[in-house]
Amino acid sequence: MADAYTQLYIHIIIVVKKRECLIQEKYQNEIFAYMGGAIKNMGHKPIIINGMPDHLHILIGWNPAMALSDFIREFKKSTTAFINERGFLKGKFNWQNGYGAFSYSRSHLDKVYNYILTQKEHHKKQKFKEEYLSMLKRYDITYKEEYLFDFFD
Repeated sequence: MADAYTQLYIHIIIVVKKRECLIQEKYQNEIFAYMGGAIKNMGHKPIIINGMPDHLHILIGWNPAMALSDFIREFKKSTTAFINERGFLKGKFNWQNGYGAFSYSRSHLDKVYNYILTQKEHHKKQKFKEEYLSMLKRYDITYKEEYLFDFFD
């Protein structure tokens, strides 16, 4: 019986509920390390995790044995529990509903990696809403405004 061989790369964007700036820099290393472990435990390869206090970009070597929607649900569930159990916040942490996911070829990985790595510099020039909408347009993704993330910029 033949085996399946794939090379899939997914760039995922998730957002903190109400776009609150809750992913504090002093906890990012611990949070990102946990997230990398969670990604591995679900059978995928974490490549880079970075972002801003109100949203994250995650680049993954994707294992197609799992549906993306199942991954996002389990990832958000486990990372929410981790952040809340560690007491990184005074209140409760939650992710917004929804996500953005974009596929890339291997030849684009360096560019995507550097884009994710330099999020802080990037957002000095472009707000998150502009960034996200430009990605949706660049990939010709049809969307409805009422179903996008909450944007408070």
